[in-house]
Amino acid sequence: MVGSAPVINRKKKNLWLRVKKYWGFYLLFLPVLAFAIVFHYMPMFGIYYAFTKYNIIKEPVWVGLKNFERLFSMPNFWNALTNTLELSIYRLLMQTGMAVILSLMLNEIISIKGKKLAQTIIYLPHFMSWVVTASVFQLILSPTTAGLVNQTLLNLGIIKESIYFLGKSNTWRFAFYLISLWHDTGWGTIVFMATLTGIDPGIYEAAAIDGAGRWKKMWYITLPSLANTIITVLILNLAKVMNLFESAFVLQNDAVMDTAQVLQTYVYYQTFNSGGIPDYGYTTAIGLFRSLVGAALVLMCHFASKKVRGRGIV
Repeated sequence: MVGSAPVINRKKKNLWLRVKKYWGFYLLFLPVLAFAIVFHYMPMFGIYYAFTKYNIIKEPVWVGLKNFERLFSMPNFWNALTNTLELSIYRLLMQTGMAVILSLMLNEIISIKGKKLAQTIIYLPHFMSWVVTASVFQLILSPTTAGLVNQTLLNLGIIKESIYFLGKSNTWRFAFYLISLWHDTGWGTIVFMATLTGIDPGIYEAAAIDGAGRWKKMWYITLPSLANTIITVLILNLAKVMNLFESAFVLQNDAVMDTAQVLQTYVYYQTFNSGGIPDYGYTTAIGLFRSLVGAALVLMCHFASKKVRGRGIV
C-alpha cells in the first residue's frame, strides 16, 4: 500500500504534464464535450417521464409501469414495431447489395472522366430531400393521366387499369423499396469504392499474367476484398434500423397505414394527432422501448462482429 502511493502520484503528475503540453487539443475538445453532455447525456434524465402521466398542463404523476402495460396492449404498436423491423432490414439488405453491384460496375469503367460522371449521377439523389423525393414519385406513380408509370404500362398493354402504387398495401412496400434504392444507394457506394481503390493493382496484374479475365478477377480478387467491408457496413447499419422515420412518413397515407406505420411515425401521431392533449409520459415510454430495442441490436451487432471479424464494432 505504501509503495503504491508514489506510483499514483507519478501517474497524476504525468497526466497533468500531458494536459499542459497538449492544452490546445483539450481546448478544442471542450465544445464537443459540451455538445455531447447537453444534447446526449442530459436528455437521459427525461427517462423519468416514461413512468409518469404527464401532459404539460399538470405536474407529472408517477404511474410506474402503466405506460408500458398500455403500450404492450396496443395492437397498433406491435404492428408499427413489425413494420419498422421489416422495412428497415429489407431496405438495408437491398441497398447494401445494390451498392456493391454499382461499386463493381463503376470500378470496371476505364475512363476516369466517365467514372466521375457516373459517380456524380448516382450520388445526386441522396442530396434531394425526402419531401421533394416523395412529391416527385407520387406524381410519377400517380394513377391519373399524369402518372408516367401507369400511362406507360397502359400503352404497352401490360395492365388494363391504373394502379395506385402508393395507395395499396400490396404495392406500397415495393414502391417504398424502389424509391429508397434510388435515393440512398449511390451514397452507399462511397465506402465500397474506397475499399476498391485500396486494392493493390499488383494483384490484378499477377492474375492477368496467370490468364484471369475480368470476371475471374472480380470473383476471386474484388469480391473477397470487399467481403469484410460488406459485413462491417451491414453490422453497423443494423444498429440503426429503429431510426426509420422521414422516408416512411412522407410516403405513407391513411390507405396504407397497416403497412407503412413505423414506430417513429406512431410516436408522432400519438403526440400531435391524438385528438386532445397528448400524454408525453406514454410517448416517452414508446421512445424508451425503442431505445432499448436499438441497444439490444447494437449488442447483437457487437457479438456478431466479434464472431465474424474477431473484434467488436468499436
